[in-house]
Amino acid sequence: MHVAPRSAEPGASEAPRLSRRHLLALGLAAPALGGCAAFDYRAADAPRALRQMPSLEPRPDIALVLGSGGPRGYAHIGVLRVLEEAGIVPDLVVGSSVGSVIGAFWASGLDAAEIDARSFEGGPLTVFDPTPFADRGWIRGQRLQDYVNGGLRGRSLEQLPRRLIVVATRRDDKTPRFFASGNAGVVVRASSAMPGIVSPVGISGIEYEDGDESLPVPVTPARQAGARFVIAVDVSARAGATPPDASAALRERDARRRARIDPEVARADFVIHPDLEYRAGPFKSYFVSSRRRGEAHARERLPALKSALKAALDERLGAPTRLAASRAS
Repeated sequence: MHVAPRSAEPGASEAPRLSRRHLLALGLAAPALGGCAAFDYRAADAPRALRQMPSLEPRPDIALVLGSGGPRGYAHIGVLRVLEEAGIVPDLVVGSSVGSVIGAFWASGLDAAEIDARSFEGGPLTVFDPTPFADRGWIRGQRLQDYVNGGLRGRSLEQLPRRLIVVATRRDDKTPRFFASGNAGVVVRASSAMPGIVSPVGISGIEYEDGDESLPVPVTPARQAGARFVIAVDVSARAGATPPDASAALRERDARRRARIDPEVARADFVIHPDLEYRAGPFKSYFVSSRRRGEAHARERLPALKSALKAALDERLGAPTRLAASRAS
């Protein structure tokens, strides 16, 4: 899967990475000489953007929110593994950026082990198509779109066996939009379109970019959808983790992202926030470290999560079975 490079991820601009210069030097971008026209998807299955999520029926018992974070997103796989082993089964997943990639494959019916295996197939060029002719970036995004649609066997968001909401950001005003129907690959591509790196994604005449630019950890749409219990997984750098030698620009970026995240996680019923290596990079060692740290932190937090779920169930006599199945054993 290899869902990075993401040079704007905290620390990544100061870490070794597959830069545009390196990729071009390897000759990997040379075949992609397709021009720089803006991408605008207008087919019959174009995803429908929503300013606000309507209440879903049946009402979700447990929503799992998977946040943005580039290569840090491998921690989501570790968290999913722990939840599955504990019998905690979300019936709604909400994803932003890399969280939308992991969320889409989970919503397709794959379990954590299957997503983990898929994530190590191929290299970065499995999902990235670098070219000097990309529109306002150096990665087009078409390969990610095709990778997702191929993995989902062409199913649209509303056809997936588990419910999924994907968050992307309107490029003109930086406000979030929510997608629960339409072409899954297109909307995951939009949610992952890092400004200056991945080309913006037009959908029915409106341009979108990375969900991280508006809602890195999108609890709001889960609440709007009516979720009874929201588990938020935040894989961003923890507050105060910025190294002393970080640039002023990087410190400012961390502060802005944290200002977007904090109000969202405050609305969740439970937060899982693994402590990941600050300097992220598109390397197998970082992917493995993130997945392991995500799993270890989720295991550490599992007793508290079970207690929180039990308390929520006790407040709602007769709550549906997924909450009941999540009680501490």
